[in-house]
Amino acid sequence: MTKNSINVVVAGATGYVGLDLVNLLSKHPHVKISYLCAQKNLGKQINFFDKRIKKKLPKITKINSVNWKKIDLLFLSLPNGEAQKLIKKLYKKYINLKFIDLSADFRLENKFKYQNTYLKKHKAKNLIKKSIYSVSELKGNNLKYFRIVANPGCYPTSIQIPLIPLFKKKLIDFKNITIDSKSGYSGAGKNYKSKFKFKNFYQSTYAYSVNNHRHIAEIDQEFKKISKNIVYTFNPHLIPSFRGILSSIYINKKKNVPLNRIVKVLKSYYKNNYFINIYKPNTQMGTGNVLHTNFCDISVCQTRLKNKIVIFSAIDNLIKGAAGQAIQNMNLLYNFKENSGLKWNIYFFS
Repeated sequence: MTKNSINVVVAGATGYVGLDLVNLLSKHPHVKISYLCAQKNLGKQINFFDKRIKKKLPKITKINSVNWKKIDLLFLSLPNGEAQKLIKKLYKKYINLKFIDLSADFRLENKFKYQNTYLKKHKAKNLIKKSIYSVSELKGNNLKYFRIVANPGCYPTSIQIPLIPLFKKKLIDFKNITIDSKSGYSGAGKNYKSKFKFKNFYQSTYAYSVNNHRHIAEIDQEFKKISKNIVYTFNPHLIPSFRGILSSIYINKKKNVPLNRIVKVLKSYYKNNYFINIYKPNTQMGTGNVLHTNFCDISVCQTRLKNKIVIFSAIDNLIKGAAGQAIQNMNLLYNFKENSGLKWNIYFFS
């Protein structure tokens, strides 16, 4: 399906992800923002919350004021458990309406896994099979067959992009994988201070969810589609930076597989993907080059142990890990250029 332009609604427009989403959509050549919705601050202009947004946009309103007959796409940047209720209400009534959900509500294909992970029953379990989980580079053209797109989590995005091609090519050992991820505190949302009460928040690094981070469920799900034998540990950390994720992934490569081959396979796999940058072997890197962009930068490095390598994967958690990837999925859904509205590349810290 190709449309010259689409009318969109953003639900949850004033959160960290919502604001980045609105900022990006306001510059997209094929998008008209018809409604910006939130629970609070009704009647205010969106640039009250984010001065980057220069375009005159609709004032913030409640979701029940939307005329759905004139809307093509709804972005949902809501707390877990809320998107499923709204989509259930709208899905059958407005058959041309599509949804991109940035919460976890449709990421897990098993309703019991969802309940066990997020500690609540799924309110739209019959719609789960009508949705698709989409890391954009890994699902591509499959999106056109679905009306509900589940945007992946930020950590899983940074992890799956470098590992999935290597699993498929069987170049690495499926066991003894260690994933160490560090994220800026914006990943915890605007209420991060109430979620994390450790001392010296803005001057320290903090390890959390040592064996039960909620993103493990979706990583498990996608890895098991390749092999049930993949064994890994995952530990996230908060760092005193607002945005950005750096995942350090320690793996054993198969014997007689040179480092250069690992790099070549990744370059070949993503050769047609605008947003994936594969560095030269053994290149030092961090999050600096990906902040405020939709890029994922990857570097494969040899450790001091012969068959042990480390893959560094860097993304902006609010862009490639959320709002930017949602727009990338929108572009794929409507057959726009994949990088439409996302080609700008600004390096600065916030």
